[in-house]
Amino acid sequence: MSSPQIDDECVQPKALRRQPAQRRSARRVERMLDACAELLDESGYESLSTTRIAERAGVAIGSVYQFFPDKRAITQELTRRNVEEFVRRVDRRFLEEDYRGWWEAVDVIIDIYVDMHRTVAGFKSLHFGDAVDLNLLDSDSDNNTVIAGRLRGLFLKEFGLADSPEFDLAMLVAVEAGDAVLKLAFRHDPDGAPEMIDAAKHLIRGFLTRQLRDWPSR
Repeated sequence: MSSPQIDDECVQPKALRRQPAQRRSARRVERMLDACAELLDESGYESLSTTRIAERAGVAIGSVYQFFPDKRAITQELTRRNVEEFVRRVDRRFLEEDYRGWWEAVDVIIDIYVDMHRTVAGFKSLHFGDAVDLNLLDSDSDNNTVIAGRLRGLFLKEFGLADSPEFDLAMLVAVEAGDAVLKLAFRHDPDGAPEMIDAAKHLIRGFLTRQLRDWPSR
């Protein structure tokens, strides 16, 4: 069975009809995304509409359609923003702190995910978009494959591991497994059940330890 190909490059935005050319337009788009996030948390995707987003953002409905064709496109762009913020936070921690190895970085990545789930509007409703569409981030790859690619790039850069299809597969399995356990942690506890969060850390560290025990460096 061949390993999936995952790419650590940033997925280029496809949801926006056009990129805002002026700062004022960019701020207006950000307000739309903020409004979408709030409404998702309050009433879910089914109740979401472009009209409600426009009203909450304080913009004309024509302004919404100037940049987005429908509510799915707005949700897609919000998911991209969540991903970029998640990766920025991880990257910032990697720059600010020294780790003895990738196993310490695993805990940091999970802690960042949990914090965003608790504090970032829209994150708990979308995670990385799978509540709406498994391919919100990239029409050719499911969302967790895209996330695995971004984290793979950080791990290769930070810890000097040798790249290979087997490493791709290990990262994808770790992301899929961690995502499933963390969703379970938040299913009945809005702050995330601590024992389930710890279980996610142990599960990923244990799996990657077995996979990367004799892994070559570049």
